[in-house]
Amino acid sequence: MKKILLILLFAFFFFLFIPNAYAKSNFDTTYNVVYDASNNENTKVTLNIELKNKTSDYYASSYSVQTGFVDIKNIKATDLGGDLKYSLQKNNSGSTLTFKFNTNVVGINKVQRFSVIFDTSEITKNYGNIWEVNIPGLQNQSEYEGFNVLVNVPKDFGTASIIKPQVKNLKQNGNSLQFNKSDLGEAGISIAYGESQIYNFNLKYHLYNQKLFPVTTEIAIPSSNNYQQIKIDEISPRPLNVSIDKDGNWLAKYKLSASSTQDVTVTGKAKVFHKPRTQTLSEQEKNLYLKPQKYWEVMDPKVKATANSLKTPEAIYNYVVKNLKYDPTRVKDNQVRAGALGVLNNKNSAVCLEFTDLFVTLARASGIPAREVEGFANTNNSANRPLSLFKDILHTWPEYYDFNKKAWIMVDPTWGNTTGGIDYFNVFDFDHLSFVINGEDSSYPVPAGGYKIPGDENIQDVIVVTSRVFDGESPELFASTDFSKNYLSGFPIEGNIVISNLSGVLSPSQTFNISSGSLLPNSQNLFFDEIPPFGKITVPVKFSPRPILTNETDIIKITIGQQTFEKEILVIPFYKNIYFFLFFGGILIGSITLTLSIFAYRRRHIHVS
Repeated sequence: MKKILLILLFAFFFFLFIPNAYAKSNFDTTYNVVYDASNNENTKVTLNIELKNKTSDYYASSYSVQTGFVDIKNIKATDLGGDLKYSLQKNNSGSTLTFKFNTNVVGINKVQRFSVIFDTSEITKNYGNIWEVNIPGLQNQSEYEGFNVLVNVPKDFGTASIIKPQVKNLKQNGNSLQFNKSDLGEAGISIAYGESQIYNFNLKYHLYNQKLFPVTTEIAIPSSNNYQQIKIDEISPRPLNVSIDKDGNWLAKYKLSASSTQDVTVTGKAKVFHKPRTQTLSEQEKNLYLKPQKYWEVMDPKVKATANSLKTPEAIYNYVVKNLKYDPTRVKDNQVRAGALGVLNNKNSAVCLEFTDLFVTLARASGIPAREVEGFANTNNSANRPLSLFKDILHTWPEYYDFNKKAWIMVDPTWGNTTGGIDYFNVFDFDHLSFVINGEDSSYPVPAGGYKIPGDENIQDVIVVTSRVFDGESPELFASTDFSKNYLSGFPIEGNIVISNLSGVLSPSQTFNISSGSLLPNSQNLFFDEIPPFGKITVPVKFSPRPILTNETDIIKITIGQQTFEKEILVIPFYKNIYFFLFFGGILIGSITLTLSIFAYRRRHIHVS
């Protein structure tokens, strides 16, 4: 008499298909899974399963599958005998499907073939310009004879731009991707379609001057860097100026009167890429990003000993991911920042700040330039992809400089840890929007969300949403001068060119031309660096003195790209200058006065005999 085995194969998506060990000893199990994604965020999942009898003593009469999905519908199960009746039960881990086979397959090497089909909205997601398809992972791979996955997406998704983790010898046919059980791993595969993500942001900054005299302060607004392009729609009120610091941050300057407050609103758009642009790092900059800072105790013996055993960025990343433990209570308790040495001494209590601090510190101690990035992270799972201590839900991650790629490379050891090993070292994503970069100083500038007035800490100041349109624009430059109307011949002609960026996008560094009809040099090419949105820079200009009796009008032309700005000046000889008449008139009057005074003095002292 054949023995009946009820198989319970638990399939937890994101930790998928944990089989019964007893079933393994009696059956070879093969899965062929098809995920058909659609542009309405629905995914049809088809499980084609084969159970091959390894003995003549057992056969499978029932089967149970637990999915990690709460949203599961349009369920259908079939075997060779037709439709299977099933029961559906919701639980804390998702949904469990249980059914009995219509026909029992008996005998060694005999195969029971059946299919389970259902729809779910928890695999395919659209975020603005990006489509994401997240394929569950596979635990205990040795329990399966075979496990193959086919992913089909609509043509309008385009080509997959990110596949995490990287898959060697990826099989691709049109809009279909094929994976095997070794590709899946335990963490599964995340696939992103699209070239860039678009975000709209609305940020508020609360400035407060407690002093009894006016002060000048600045705020950091989102800036373009090697991973993102920023367009500022409006800054209200407009700042005195916007400048760029050594880390590339855009700093808007304001003047606050005594004992006053000022709210600033910044709106704009960001286009985020997953691959960085190249950027040359000078020797001076390299040394800057190797220095110790507060929270980055590069010279500490324990830090140096740990760094000496690691050496490479990837080894440092893996060490941080594997050795630190994320502590969600730190977010709730809003505890202070521990820094690299603090978390190295207490590895069981870390948040993203400490993951970042430790990576930056170990990298610098190993001679690898590194710095910190703070900003917004797009996540729909705060447990797997948590954020920082800030109430405005910010995130922190590091970046290091790769001299072979000649680029700053962003990584995220926090999410590498909390997602169970998803690769955030070799492959980045579209989900990180940086607000500030801290390299020269570990704590400055402060990102949006950190400008609070006491008592208003719970006000949400950071609003970021995905979008589809990035209506970029060209930089609009305007040049003005502080040249005087009149210049005296025989003296140098000096002034300043003030170049203002009137647009909401970064103006690149470039050369511009200053020319004139008779001033020398007649033409000179000058250079100005990048100008952030609504910023301005001053370039000094100098012409040689004109001959002493020159009397002429000249026009100074400023040519920037296709634009020309003009300034008329007058060069006059000394005798036509009003100051000349005042000067020599003063000398003449003084001389006459002095002569008369001497004459009068002498008359008073004449003796008549």
